[in-house]
Amino acid sequence: MKLKTRIIISFFIIILEPLICTAAAFWGFSQYQLKMLEKQYGIENATYESLSNTAEVINNMTNDIEMELRNIAQNTPGKFESLEYLAQVNEELKEMHSYLLVRKEDQVTYYGCEAYPSELVKRLPGYSDKNTDSGISNNDGFYLGGHLQSLVKQINFKTEDKTEGSVFIISNIFKTLPQIEELIRSMMVTAVLILIVTGLVLTWWIYRGVIAPLDKLRTATQKIKEGNLDFSIVPEGVSEISDLCRDFEEMRYRLKETSEEKIQFDKENKELISNISHDLKTPITAIKGYVEGIMDGVANTPEKMDKYIHTIYNKANDMDRLINELTFYSKMDTNRIPYTFNKISVTEFFDDCAEELGMELESKGVHFTYSNYVEPDVVVIADAEQIKRVINNITSNSIKYMDSTRERRINLRVKDVGDFIQAEIEDNGKGIAAKDLPNIFDRFYRTDASRNSSKGGSGIGLSIVKKIMEDHGGKVWATSKENIGTVMYFVLRKYQEVPINE
Repeated sequence: MKLKTRIIISFFIIILEPLICTAAAFWGFSQYQLKMLEKQYGIENATYESLSNTAEVINNMTNDIEMELRNIAQNTPGKFESLEYLAQVNEELKEMHSYLLVRKEDQVTYYGCEAYPSELVKRLPGYSDKNTDSGISNNDGFYLGGHLQSLVKQINFKTEDKTEGSVFIISNIFKTLPQIEELIRSMMVTAVLILIVTGLVLTWWIYRGVIAPLDKLRTATQKIKEGNLDFSIVPEGVSEISDLCRDFEEMRYRLKETSEEKIQFDKENKELISNISHDLKTPITAIKGYVEGIMDGVANTPEKMDKYIHTIYNKANDMDRLINELTFYSKMDTNRIPYTFNKISVTEFFDDCAEELGMELESKGVHFTYSNYVEPDVVVIADAEQIKRVINNITSNSIKYMDSTRERRINLRVKDVGDFIQAEIEDNGKGIAAKDLPNIFDRFYRTDASRNSSKGGSGIGLSIVKKIMEDHGGKVWATSKENIGTVMYFVLRKYQEVPINE
């Protein structure tokens, strides 16, 4: 959910949810209080007006006592002279926020309130009055306004001695019914609880969708600042924050990859320096030894001199090859290999390579054979110099790990395999274990630790082969059997001219 949508929903929840909940609570409480009014005061079919109109409720509440008093006024008016009876009726009226007042002629003989209502007495109508200046009469009594705010019911009577009198039921409409007070209290408490619950729910909702994810991002930022990248961030919260978490996680992952690559790069550089130091030290030591032999006169015959010079030349070539390999490696690592692609005749190219390779291997005491099964007109698009580098790196690697106690052999075969030309370089060396075979084209990979010291080498020869073949759109792989030998394969796509339809 988007943050904008969440804010809009929060706005409507803040406004509508309290209103709806308060209305529902009011309906429930009011229905309960109406039932209580009907039960306690005998009001039939109580309505919301019964709760809002205190005068009507009190008027209905005193109807039964009014009927009783009218019956007494007609039949036994002398009972109004009994203070005990009047006090009993007055106690009943007190429960209805009313009191009793009895007047004979112009003399008040009984009043049920604590303070004598002198002003009210003055405004009470006479024995037979129906309308007065101080009140408005109707079938349910009359209303006295001003600061009195009373509802008055009048029952006239005559005693046996023809004395005229009136009994007044006076109700204070300022008084609030307990049910209404309870309803008001309940509604106030409910409204406060609704606001509190709404606030808590919205706070939790916003915190869960916005604040909590931002807090996790802050913690993640602190971890990255401390160099700790070994954690993950799960996208959560509103869509904007979730997208931010997802981007942050991708950034963390890339930073971790970069950090790991840097660590691996530093490790490889250290290993490369160690390997190169070893490889450079060996021919330099040999060159120094043979030069010292010449200087000391050890090479005192033409044959020895020729042997020493020839050895120095070979060691210098080894150093030159190593330097060239390093130069190529630096260009390969920055994708700046200088390729020159041309159409090359497969037969002519591999015949020349085989001739050069045969002479070199013969000088090292390696038996070499060459077989070409490709038609003379087959052509490939390739960089001849780099393909020669591939062949030289493979053969050099083969010679390095051959057993010198038996005849060493290398075979080069070139085959036509459909759309590709496949070259195979086979040796009879010690072979490669199956577990090591998938990794031999990785940089600095060695099948055993002893090779680093005993055989030397920079460890990048076969990785250069793989890079060159990939850049040519081909591939390289190997098969091997331990103590039998290894076969290296690489393929190049044939060049085919597409005819143009006129």
